Parts: sequence; structure tokens; C-alpha cells
Amino acid sequence: MRVLLGCLPGLGAVLGLVLCVSGVERAVDARAARVAEPARHGLVAHTAAEPHIVPRSVWAAGTGEANSAARTPPPAHYDDKVLAVFVHHTDSPNDYDCADTPRIIRYLAAGQTGARDWDDIGYNFLVDRCGTIYEGRAGGVDRPVTGAHTQGFNHRTAGIAAIGTFTTGVSVPRAMTDAIAALAAWKLGLAGIDPRTTVRLTSSNSLSRYAAGTTAELPALAGHGDGYMTTCPGAALRARLPEIRETAAHLQRRN
Repeated sequence: MRVLLGCLPGLGAVLGLVLCVSGVERAVDARAARVAEPARHGLVAHTAAEPHIVPRSVWAAGTGEANSAARTPPPAHYDDKVLAVFVHHTDSPNDYDCADTPRIIRYLAAGQTGARDWDDIGYNFLVDRCGTIYEGRAGGVDRPVTGAHTQGFNHRTAGIAAIGTFTTGVSVPRAMTDAIAALAAWKLGLAGIDPRTTVRLTSSNSLSRYAAGTTAELPALAGHGDGYMTTCPGAALRARLPEIRETAAHLQRRN
């Protein structure tokens, strides 16, 4: 995958009429009642619990000059929210011991900050075949960190990398897809996004599938290939995305 760093609602009202004091009071009272209504009727917010995420300090503590960027990353850049997640695969071997995942992530980070001269690992999160979620790019797992994972669509998105190669015919571990769903459900839930819907994102780079400045409608839980000309995350993992979306929506307590 060749990826470059590229490229997030509020409540307001304008009163066009002059209301008497009693009218304003009635409007405020009515608004307060509407805010309280979900609690009275037992409605639930469409959020999901934060899954366990292994901090980057676990994998970034390795030795070697190539890992210096992982140990001391540059200041992070932030967007206002995350509206979509892009799922990737790392195009690396599948037959690894999950205890070796930190070393694998160090290797991936060294390749991106070394040969590609990026400032930090591009993925916001990585998931191994045992379903363990790791923090990737520095900046805070609960914050909208701008990554370097999907050329043209790094802003207002998060990149989740499945460690392995998931081309046609390759088995995708259930633990991995469940972890991706849990992570996406939580991350998208912070902005109230249904994982099964589509969102509007603006391309920042004409090397993506869309010319710079074009607003595209993309899945809120997308594959890398939805935004960039690539087969990533592999045909086998791409085929599991509808299931992952449904699982994530269920975790957000959506019908």
C-alpha cells in the first residue's frame, strides 16, 4: 500500500421574531422537556463501550535507531471528529505468534518512518489475529488524530489495520473482525455515526479515487479501496465488511 498524508455537528438557533418574556420562557421550558424526553422514555444513546486498547508504549519501547520516531513521536495533528474509519491490511505474513505483535508493529512503523520518511506510523490502530487492539499513531486513542492511511481521506477518519494479508481465499479470524467491529463502533459512536451509513468526505489529494476538493459519499466503515486505488484490505477482508458493519451497529445498540 502506498499512502501519503493527506486528507469534521453543532446546535444553533436564530430568532427572527421578537418574543415576549413569557414566550421565551415557554420556548426554553419546551426545549428542556425535549432534552429530558429520551431519559423519560428509556431511549439509549447510540454509543459503544471503548474496547481494551494496548498503548503504543508497549510496542514503541524496542531498541534501534529505526525505532526512535516511535519512542519520541512528533506532535500530533487533530481534526474535530471522526466521521469514518478505513479498514486496511498490512500485507505482511499471517502465521505469526500474537505474542510477537509488538515486534511486528515496530517493524511496520520502522518501514513507514524510515524508507517512506513519514513522521510516525500511519495507522491509528492495529488489530492482530487474536483480536488484540493496539494504539498506532500517537496523539490519544480517544481523540480525532489525523493519520496517514488513506491518501486523500486522512482528515476526519481513522485507519484500522488488520495485521496480515487477506487476499482471496484467506481465512479472516473471527477474533480479528470482532475487534475491528468493537473499535469502529466505539470510535464512530463518539460522533453519533451509524457504521452502516454513508458519510460525506472531501478529498484532499487527486491521487485518491476523487480529485482534490471533490466531496464524495463513502461508507462510514470503509475499506481502503473505497478511497484509494488499491485492493487493500484484500478481497477476503473486504467481503467481511458488511458483517463487521452490522456487528458494530449492534454494539451501538441500533436496530
